[in-house]
Amino acid sequence: MVEIKTPGEIDAIRAAGRVVADVLATARAQAAPGARLADLDQAARDVLAKAGATSPFLHYKPGFATVPYPAVICTSVNDAALHGIPGGYRLAPGDLLSVDAGATLDGWVADAAISFTVGPAGDADARLIAVTQDALAAGIAAAVPGGRLGDISAAVGAVGRAAGYGISTELGGHGVGRSMHEDPHIPNRGKARRGMRLVPGLVIAIEPWFMAGGSDECYLDDDGWTIRTADGSRAAHAEHTIAVTADGPVILTRA
Repeated sequence: MVEIKTPGEIDAIRAAGRVVADVLATARAQAAPGARLADLDQAARDVLAKAGATSPFLHYKPGFATVPYPAVICTSVNDAALHGIPGGYRLAPGDLLSVDAGATLDGWVADAAISFTVGPAGDADARLIAVTQDALAAGIAAAVPGGRLGDISAAVGAVGRAAGYGISTELGGHGVGRSMHEDPHIPNRGKARRGMRLVPGLVIAIEPWFMAGGSDECYLDDDGWTIRTADGSRAAHAEHTIAVTADGPVILTRA
């Protein structure tokens, strides 16, 4: 069931979104060569605690997971596309890191993700990251009243396909509100002018993630969480929580 939010509820999600933006900025600042992924997670915990927020990721256990998620952020390196668990791995120059973060503040949730390289990016990584960000921007631009959910999916998918990247539809965008994953599901490929009509008050996370090798195949790692590219190529992920308003889409996960 899709829940439409009031302006006051959207403001509350925006407050949670500012915390998410702070978490992501902190993780990026900490992501130097030699830094452990677990150290980034601890820094994120400190930001959440200072803001009086909690993590919707910690102890989350959806149907596919064999164990609850043990951290407050996801840190996915190189061929890990999503849900990488922060542990003892030390970042190396040239690593491509995706950080996904959420925050629950006063009962409302926001969710966002960024990808970047540790140190200067090579041409292939720079292009992958830029295209993923462009796809996010295209999806957000399509989130206008009177449009359809498929318009967002089609916009995201068109950018990724034009670049020759792999796109899985198993995991994508989703509704956000009192919980991290609400209806509707928003695939990263789809047909325009299909699906539910977009109306003011709809709050969703749009999150393209592309695989550089061009294959759409991925697999679940033995840790029960990390999703990796089947061909071993690198992946990038970008996400914002946005609200559909009468004046167009509004990003809620900016600092």
